[in-house]
Amino acid sequence: MTSPSERPEGTVDPKLLEILVCPLTKGALEFDAAKQELISRSAKLAYPIRDGIPIMLPEEARKID
Repeated sequence: MTSPSERPEGTVDPKLLEILVCPLTKGALEFDAAKQELISRSAKLAYPIRDGIPIMLPEEARKID
């Protein structure tokens, strides 16, 4: 994996995005750089990224339309 110092701030390691899935649906996630969230379209949830760490807990996720 790429070390955090080699990646621009506010980005997620592409390899991490390849392996992370929604904990509820096991579906793919999309990275929203502007909001620093991982979006699960199938679960209609947005998981926050805090200090570069995805918080993959459904109770921490924001509901989306």
